[in-house]
Amino acid sequence: VQLVESGGGLVQPGGSLRLSCLASIEVNFGSYEMGWYRHAPGKERESVAHITPGFLAAYDDSVKDRFTISFDSAKRTVYLQMDSLKPDDTAVYYCYIHDNWGRGTQVTVSS
Repeated sequence: VQLVESGGGLVQPGGSLRLSCLASIEVNFGSYEMGWYRHAPGKERESVAHITPGFLAAYDDSVKDRFTISFDSAKRTVYLQMDSLKPDDTAVYYCYIHDNWGRGTQVTVSS
């Protein structure tokens, strides 16, 4: 399965973005973990949010209460709603479903 992220861009601090991750084929979302990582220059890649096969969502402490992960199986899409964005959220964001990864979308938070 191929994954394509979209929705990144430039946003001011305090703003919002919604990232989307479209799967090329139908996915049984209940069978696999899905989620988002990010990689900022000079930093290690870090997990942002994920949903377990049992549909439990988990978040890194740095984004808890600001980011929301969700999915729409009919649209074959995983989402990451990002609110109250901070400059530290600047990174390339990658989605994954099981062991399949997208190529990333750039998010830049700057005034």
